[in-house]
Formats: sequence, C-alpha cells, structure tokens
Amino acid sequence: MTSVQADADEPAWRHGHAHEPNPAPPHADPTFVCCLPDGRTLTLTPDDLARLPQTSVAGCVIASTGHPPSGPFTFGGVRLVDLLHAHGINESSDWAFVDVVSDDGFGTRVDARETQTATHPILLATTLDGAPLRRDQGLVRLIVPGETDDALRQVKWVSRVEVH
Repeated sequence: MTSVQADADEPAWRHGHAHEPNPAPPHADPTFVCCLPDGRTLTLTPDDLARLPQTSVAGCVIASTGHPPSGPFTFGGVRLVDLLHAHGINESSDWAFVDVVSDDGFGTRVDARETQTATHPILLATTLDGAPLRRDQGLVRLIVPGETDDALRQVKWVSRVEVH
C-alpha cells in the first residue's frame, strides 16, 4: 500500500473523512463527472466505461474499515490511464495526479508515476467476478490492486474524477 501522509497541497477530504464502514449507497444515479486539465468536464456512466478497452485484475482483496478483508475477487473495468487516453490525456507529462472522490465524500489521490510502476493496473471497475457491480458494491469503484489495508484507496460510488 502507498503510504498516506498529510501534505499541505492535498485536499482535506483525503485525511479528514470519518469513514463509516459500509454505509448505505448515497443515491441511485449512475453518473460521475470527470474534470480534465484542459477545463473540459465530462459526465460519464458505467455504459460509457464499457465502450472503452476492458481489463480484468484477479486476486484483488477489499479491506473495509471495521471488517476483515474479503476476496480474492476479479474486478473488471477500465484502466485509469485508458480513460485518460480516450479523452486526449496521453502522456503522464500531461497530468501529475488524479483525485477520485466518492458520493459519500471519501477519496484518494493517484499519482501519475504510480500508474506506471504499479504491478497491476489501477481500474475504474464496473464488474466483480464477471457480473456488473450493483449500487451497494459501488457501481463504479476505484480499484488499486496493491492496496490491502483499511480500504484507504478503494473508492466506491465514484462521483468525481479530477485530473490535475
């Protein structure tokens, strides 16, 4: 797992979120917003993600705060870098980091270098063991396969992806 340390330039939600284990899904709306560094704002759905190249990652473990780890699971979806490539953000020099924030206010930051060095791809997952994610499972969920402690990086109910 990547160490989580406070940084004056990081948003408060990253460290100040009182994460309630497995809260009820915020709402049934499947859309999320992707803000690109050139100022474009996209509204996307799981169906939009399904039209992009798909990747599966086996052996993923979910560790939810207050619960024992579960899995291993196979998550499927779009690599974060493929989502960026599909919208003209092609090189890591075009961006430094991506903030992924949930409908419930939980979030994490993915560094551009991390996407190049990770053993397994970082996904915006839409399937779990071959079946579409249900709303209570996240509908669209950030999966950082190397993270196994305290669910600090597994953002479910993705509502905002901000590319910086």
